[in-house]
Amino acid sequence: MDRNAPIGVFDSGVGGLTVAREIIRQMPDEKIVYFGDTARVPYGSKSRDTVIRYSRQIIRFLLTKQVKAIVIACNTASAYALDTVEKEFDLPIIGVIRAGALTAVHATHNGKIGVIGTEGTVGSGIYTEVIEKMNPNVQVTAKACPLFVPLVEEGLLHDSVTDEIASRYLSELKGKFIDTLVLGCTHYPLLRSTVGRVMGSDVTLVNPAYETAVELKALLEERGLNCEPGQAADSEKYRFYVSDLAEKFTAFATSILPRQVKETLKIDIERY
Repeated sequence: MDRNAPIGVFDSGVGGLTVAREIIRQMPDEKIVYFGDTARVPYGSKSRDTVIRYSRQIIRFLLTKQVKAIVIACNTASAYALDTVEKEFDLPIIGVIRAGALTAVHATHNGKIGVIGTEGTVGSGIYTEVIEKMNPNVQVTAKACPLFVPLVEEGLLHDSVTDEIASRYLSELKGKFIDTLVLGCTHYPLLRSTVGRVMGSDVTLVNPAYETAVELKALLEERGLNCEPGQAADSEKYRFYVSDLAEKFTAFATSILPRQVKETLKIDIERY
C-alpha cells in the first residue's frame, strides 16, 4: 500500500465534510478524495440492503482513485454497511460510530447518554449496542431527527425553522436528564450551536467527526500509512466528487472547509 496515496471519504451528501474538515485539521499532509452521494441523499430513510449497495458502489469508485484507506463518513452507512464491506475489500475501512461511542462513555458522569441520528441509524440500534458493550451500566436514549439532514443540505443552519424543529425533537431527551449527547449523524455538527442552546450548557456534545479523525490518524501511524510531508501541491491535495448538484456542493463545501473548493466533479455512480 502506498503511504502517500489519498484517503477516501464518503457520505450521503455534505455531512461527511465535517469529517473531512477534521482530517484536514489534524493531518494536514494527507490527501483526500471525497464523494458525496447528493443524488440519493438522505440514506437515513433507506433500507439496509440499499445502503449496502450504495456503499459498495462508492467504494469501488474510490478504489479507482487508488485510495489507501476509506472513512465511511455517514452514520447510517457505518451502521448498515461497515461490517459487510470490511470483509469484501482489502484495505482499512472505518466508520464514525465506534469513536463517538467511546468518547461518550468516557464523558458521561451520570451514566445517561443521548444519541440523535437519522431514522436508519437510530432504528439499527447500533449506538446503543456499541455503548452498552463498552459500559453495560450506561443508559442510552436514542432519538431520530430526520428533518435535520434536509435542513443542513438546504443551508438552514441558523434559522427559526431549524430552532423550532430542534426544540421539538430534543424535548424528549431533556426529560431523560442525559448529561452527554452524541451527534450521531455527520450533518449534525453543523447544527451544534442550535443543539447546544436547546440542550443547555450542562450537556456535553460529542462530535464523532472529530473523534473519527483521531482514530484514523492513529490507524495510519500504526500501519505505517501516514503520508510523508510535502508529497502534493495544495491544488492537488483534495478532490471532490458527487452524484448530482456539483455547483451547489462546491459552494457549501467552501463554507465548511478551511480552504476554498475550486471544483467538484459529477460522476455516474451507478456505473460502479
